[in-house]
Amino acid sequence: MNKLFRKLVPKFIRGPIEKNKLKSTVLDYYNSTDNEVIDEEKSNALNYLKEKGFSVFPYAFQEKYKPSDIEVHTDPSNQLKYINRDGKRLYFKRKSSERGVRRNYNFLKIEQDKKSPHRYLTNEFNVKENDILVDVGAAEGNLPLEVIEKIKKAYLFETDERWIEALEATFAPWKDKVVIVNKFVSNINDEKNVSLDEYFKDKEPFTFLKVDAEGAEADILDGAQKIIAQCNNLKLALCCYHKPYDEDKFKAHLETRKFKVSFADGYMVFPEPKTFRPPYLRRGVLRAIK
Repeated sequence: MNKLFRKLVPKFIRGPIEKNKLKSTVLDYYNSTDNEVIDEEKSNALNYLKEKGFSVFPYAFQEKYKPSDIEVHTDPSNQLKYINRDGKRLYFKRKSSERGVRRNYNFLKIEQDKKSPHRYLTNEFNVKENDILVDVGAAEGNLPLEVIEKIKKAYLFETDERWIEALEATFAPWKDKVVIVNKFVSNINDEKNVSLDEYFKDKEPFTFLKVDAEGAEADILDGAQKIIAQCNNLKLALCCYHKPYDEDKFKAHLETRKFKVSFADGYMVFPEPKTFRPPYLRRGVLRAIK
């Protein structure tokens, strides 16, 4: 029925219906559950959903961002669209529309707001001068571009071939210290997959690892067991909202390996159909340091 509904009903009609259903599912669960403590942080998120409707980021900070405020440019040398980010060009996929770029970048700005539960960096948890950065799930490369001047080297792992051209254009001015790898990062090694332990076995150890891999985070950690066990100087920003209870699993995994673990403030609601089940309010990013 759901597939038929999506096929027959126009998006502008079904969108509000689907969002209202998501909101009701979350609120009904937390109104009826005895299994979870509803602390102030969760109450704030639930109250936002109740008053404003469904949102991945159930907080008012996002309301200051508007796609219409974003200026999109086209590079005549390659016909790729880009935005100016602090004087640096951030390129997007070749077939991206201007509207798509605005929406995409607006979401990035929300995602990395200082109050966002998906924020990777803080003043205390940050990339330092001469760090070696590994970005697994680089997509458009927003994080490495933010810190490109101060890092020693960056390795960008991205599986979507449509992003590779854009990444190469974005990091062309720093191509001497940026390596782009079009492979899945996992716990196996073959033509399409590579583990971090295998890839970095003969390279200088990295010092900052960011992982946003659409639910593959557990396999990536499993494929980095040697690095995680042997490192004495590593920061890790790990997305933990894709699957239920990942935040608890990753926290326990890293704490037993002597990392100090914290989370970005607040909660996210991730509406991926395959994993949209309790707990609906999930921490966005785990930050670990050793």
